[in-house]
Amino acid sequence: MKFDMDSLGIVFAILGAVLAALLAGMGSAKGVGMGGQAAAGVVTEDPGKFGKVLILQLLPGTQGIYGLLIAFVTLSQIGVLGGSSDISFGKGLMYLAACLPMAIVGYSSAIAQAKASVSSIGIVAKRPEQFGKAMIFPAMVETYAILALLISILSIFGVAGLNI
Repeated sequence: MKFDMDSLGIVFAILGAVLAALLAGMGSAKGVGMGGQAAAGVVTEDPGKFGKVLILQLLPGTQGIYGLLIAFVTLSQIGVLGGSSDISFGKGLMYLAACLPMAIVGYSSAIAQAKASVSSIGIVAKRPEQFGKAMIFPAMVETYAILALLISILSIFGVAGLNI
């Protein structure tokens, strides 16, 4: 294969997929870890609260799943998972840009959601009957992760339809 600017297209497209999975996954790993630390403290005092705090701990993990989804969609669109992987330089940059909302918002929202989850775990520790209300706080942060997921998906499919 001869090197030219167009051969860099696939590199940028793969970079976008990798960043979406990597950053969203890192945020989720950190977030689930933060929630796990708080949950472990509660379960030490009252093992009966395990189920409620486990759900709150797992909420920041969704961003990692969303990032992985964006990576798979991108890799399939650019032909890495089958088909032709002949991507122009411009299109490669567009795929990179399309993956960035999930990468950046995925990372930051997982951390923010973890903080809300830790606080909600504190609510459950003192007032387990308030679990439903406690779920709402971290769930509100999820909204922004879902919005980033949607814009990345729409962007990826939009780039796929372009003839550049």
